Amino acid sequence: SYVTNMSLVEEVFESLADETQHTLEKSKFLRLLYETGLDAADDPRLADIFRRLQDAPDLLDLKTFASCVSSGILLVSEALGGDLIIPNWPQFSSELQEIFETCRKCERGEKANYIPQLSRANENLWGVSVCSISGQRLHMGDVDEYFSIQSVSKPLNYCLVQEEHGVDKVHQHVGREPSGKKFNELILMENGLAHNPYINAGAMTMCSLIRPHISLADRFDHVIRSYERLAGGQKIGFSNPTYLSERATADRNFALCFYLKERGAFPPWVNDQEKLTEVAEFYFQLCSIEVNVKSLSVIGATLANGGVCPITGERVVSAASIENMLALMYTCGMYDYSGEFAFSVGLPAKSGVAGAILVVVPGVMGLATFSPRLDEAGNSVRGVQFCKELVARYPMHLYESRRFAAGDKTDPRGSQGTKGKDVISHFLFGAARGDLKAVRQGFLAGCFIDVRDHDGRTALHLACMGGTLPVVRFLLAQGAAVDLRDSFQQTPLSYCEDEEIRRLLLSRGAVEIDHESSSPPLRGRRKP
Repeated sequence: SYVTNMSLVEEVFESLADETQHTLEKSKFLRLLYETGLDAADDPRLADIFRRLQDAPDLLDLKTFASCVSSGILLVSEALGGDLIIPNWPQFSSELQEIFETCRKCERGEKANYIPQLSRANENLWGVSVCSISGQRLHMGDVDEYFSIQSVSKPLNYCLVQEEHGVDKVHQHVGREPSGKKFNELILMENGLAHNPYINAGAMTMCSLIRPHISLADRFDHVIRSYERLAGGQKIGFSNPTYLSERATADRNFALCFYLKERGAFPPWVNDQEKLTEVAEFYFQLCSIEVNVKSLSVIGATLANGGVCPITGERVVSAASIENMLALMYTCGMYDYSGEFAFSVGLPAKSGVAGAILVVVPGVMGLATFSPRLDEAGNSVRGVQFCKELVARYPMHLYESRRFAAGDKTDPRGSQGTKGKDVISHFLFGAARGDLKAVRQGFLAGCFIDVRDHDGRTALHLACMGGTLPVVRFLLAQGAAVDLRDSFQQTPLSYCEDEEIRRLLLSRGAVEIDHESSSPPLRGRRKP
């Protein structure tokens, strides 16, 4: 409601504004928001806020702040309150950057050479992007470089076909088993179907099921629009040279088409050589769609979020289609390295011979890597290494218990906590450490300003013990009581050694107490 939103606006403003001037620096607000992982300049949910802030003065009063942020205050409050899926985004980003730089040193692998355009790629390109289900973004390296999506399109097309026909009808035309063979092997199952939708034979079968009763041009437009929705409106391109190169070296794929037709795997409309060629042409076109890791990571986050794009809130595909798609990505997504990848990494993923890998951490984030150096199975060497380093550091393997993860692993989903006791602990530890950001996050997450620890101390007690003036000022600005006594009958003033803090508390009505009639105060910091 309007009243609730205005209350949130006031809480956020008061938690960030200068106590004496009652104004907030615009640059400070944007910086704090950016540190949570949200990018106001590249997030549709924050577009209105960013547009209004561009026209606002450098110093914002409450009225101006409200006019700028009201449309997205729920997201802003959630972010600044540490309530996104990965609360400590700066730490998580720093650790991923370390992994990125480690993988950059690897120079093993060769570019794909059976498609001429791919063989001309710059083998030193290396980019990684992450998008969480909260819309937090991280970009490292060559993230603006566009490349052909190749086989990474296959799970997306499988999703579109499920949405159109339903999973039962789809699997009348394709299996759901790992093939154990190369992705372009001239082999089908005993029933005449391709093993799964992620090898070439199965992917071409999927192409025959996408809007078959409209023109080829309209079918292509439908797929592009669908990819753009999955990517939250990010740009999706097309490489005509790659398409022509694919088509000129397509003998094996044409052979697979004829084999599928001979075994009756295609739907009835594929009944002559002209229609067969149309299916193959459509397949080559979809492999030649261009993305970068930025757009691909948002697609991954949409898949991780059950089909809802995190930066637009739009449900693009059903949760059931996503479930089926991820299951096959887990078992069939990494060519004939899929079993080893499932064992050692334990995450749904799909690779492409241009050098991309799309990785999904269900309920957490999407991850996209790009490096043209491939291993013998056709997977990006650096991309696979990045995934292994990721699960070595965090408990993200699907079958690894978060509760019983190896002792040296930390879960970024719980590094700061966002609910109940975790919020209180984060708030009080922040006060004790003099961490103003942590205190603000706890307050915005709904923590009672005078909540107590096991010794009955409030955040103001702990901040006074630590001698951190900015935290004390913030707590007082939010109405922290100056006269509450802890289990030792001490008030915050009792712990003050900083004269400026003492004067500030006295000006707010604090009263000196007789220490002879109570337990002596414990000087210095003490954890809550």
